[in-house]
Amino acid sequence: MAPENESNGLDNYAFALDGRFCDLPEKKDGDESHISEEEDKDKLAYCVTDVPPWYLCVILGIQHCLTAFGGIIAIPLILSQGLCLQHDGLTQSHLISTIFFVSGFCTLLQVTFGIRLPILQGGTFTLLAPSMAMLSMPEWTCPAWTQNASLVNTSSPAFVEVWQSRMRALQGSIMVGSLLQVLVGFSGLIGLFMRFIGPLTIAPTISLIGLSLFDSAGTSAGNHWGISAMTTVLIILFSQYLRHIALPFPTYSKDKKLHTSRLYVFQILPVLLGITLSWLICYILTVYNVLPSNPDEYGYMARTDLKKEVVGQAPWFRFPYPGQWGLPTVNLAGVVGILAGVISSMIESVGDYHACARLCGAPPPPKHAINRGIGIEGLGCLLAGAWGTGNGTTSYSENVGALGITKVGSRMVIVASGVLMVVMGMFGKVGAIFTTIPTPVVGGMFLVMFGVISAAGVFNLQYADMNSSRNIFIFGFSVFSGLVIPNWIFKNPNTIETGVVVLDQVLQVLLTTSMFVGGFFGFLLDNTIPGSKRERGIVAWNNAHEGNSSNTLESEEVYNLPFGITSCFSSSSWVRYIPFCPPSMPRSLASSGADTNALEPRQPAGNSEPTQIIIGVAL
Repeated sequence: MAPENESNGLDNYAFALDGRFCDLPEKKDGDESHISEEEDKDKLAYCVTDVPPWYLCVILGIQHCLTAFGGIIAIPLILSQGLCLQHDGLTQSHLISTIFFVSGFCTLLQVTFGIRLPILQGGTFTLLAPSMAMLSMPEWTCPAWTQNASLVNTSSPAFVEVWQSRMRALQGSIMVGSLLQVLVGFSGLIGLFMRFIGPLTIAPTISLIGLSLFDSAGTSAGNHWGISAMTTVLIILFSQYLRHIALPFPTYSKDKKLHTSRLYVFQILPVLLGITLSWLICYILTVYNVLPSNPDEYGYMARTDLKKEVVGQAPWFRFPYPGQWGLPTVNLAGVVGILAGVISSMIESVGDYHACARLCGAPPPPKHAINRGIGIEGLGCLLAGAWGTGNGTTSYSENVGALGITKVGSRMVIVASGVLMVVMGMFGKVGAIFTTIPTPVVGGMFLVMFGVISAAGVFNLQYADMNSSRNIFIFGFSVFSGLVIPNWIFKNPNTIETGVVVLDQVLQVLLTTSMFVGGFFGFLLDNTIPGSKRERGIVAWNNAHEGNSSNTLESEEVYNLPFGITSCFSSSSWVRYIPFCPPSMPRSLASSGADTNALEPRQPAGNSEPTQIIIGVAL
């Protein structure tokens, strides 16, 4: 039956047809048979510009927050090891609150002024690897007494200076490194970058993000392998075996009144369900003293009462602010390492933009929107560094996937998510509760999460010809080198002695960052070993991410700047030279009934892209 156009919007479907943004056309009774079952599954309840009812925005906004929850809290928990904060649960809760606050704020910036697609922003693992490499340098190695809980006085000035000095150096490195992303985005240089970076560069880079974190996963899981295995099994059970099982939930609507709807809970929230259930079991085992109460016994770290005082000490309301840990300092070695992570983050985000556009029924993102999105992400990293999250921000792929599950592609839902995360970041008790998750439970989550990140890198090899011995050699050598070289440098930290201290530090950070080593060899070999573009995967990669619909009415509705900003500059001819501004459309054509979908993007005589890049860099 054809969907009707009235009602509260739940029956007003939209869908992605050949990458175009359109409503489902009205069908006559005789045409209904032409709608296949597969097309019916692709219908969207709300597309990108629709505004669902407020309660639906809140419910789905909470769901997106919970979907990103695992990745967001994992980052400060891992960073706490390098910052010497393993035994300071209160400060860990402040870091979690801060990263929630900044993630929400950057999400609002991205949806409002950036790419303008329903895409969530949060902490990035691409900056985690160089950050940990920087904190592992001899000058930043944690003092032995900070590793002993009985010797740590979290309120002592000596301990506070130990972790805050490391955080300030990390902040400054992230802030300076993020300027590259701001420059590349707002100048339009991202298009130039993508000409030389293909699947054989991206695959080892992304894969080594997950592979390089195996030590953190093993250390956390090793505190109680039974609890960690249980958490892993539950997440796998929910996400893989039970994902197609829908559970009935009571719902209410004006048309159907109180009724039941079936929801794929296991598919939407597998990580949250797995962690919560394991957390609950650990609590029960703690209450009945099944887990040992002696800190020296195996399994003690699985108890849930180790940080119970943190919840009581944490303030109900705490407003994170820039410079809360002191004035950031700049470490050149850290900056260079962060730059490698920033480049990886940009490449990953471009792919997320196109995937998000397809899933929310929007046209392919035009160049000006991609430039603006990358630039806003760079600005988000700058803000994250200033606020002191110890990390940056990037687009979350898992939330892009959630759009395909919920069939709600409205950006207002992501706006609601951003507001919720900002509110969560201002309630100190929320971050404190997350710190009480037992370490083995977190380790079980890491086993799944880091494995998926590693596989996400390999996923990009589908574009390249893996029957080619050339490509097999490049990928294999890049990944193996990215594991061997950093491991050897970690074990022999004093072997790099060029006579220049700063250069030694730079090389130390770069050569201990697995994703940089693997990505460098992948980039170098892929661009120097002879091979056709089809063999390298460049052709398939471009086909999968092509599409520039910058001059259609649908694209204007989705990607133009809000609050009438675009119309203010539409009459100015110089706007077309600004890489992050939407191109102007003739008023007569826009107001007429002409079919603008068939328009080719208007370009000035010759190729305007180099001109845009030059002007963007100058600005």
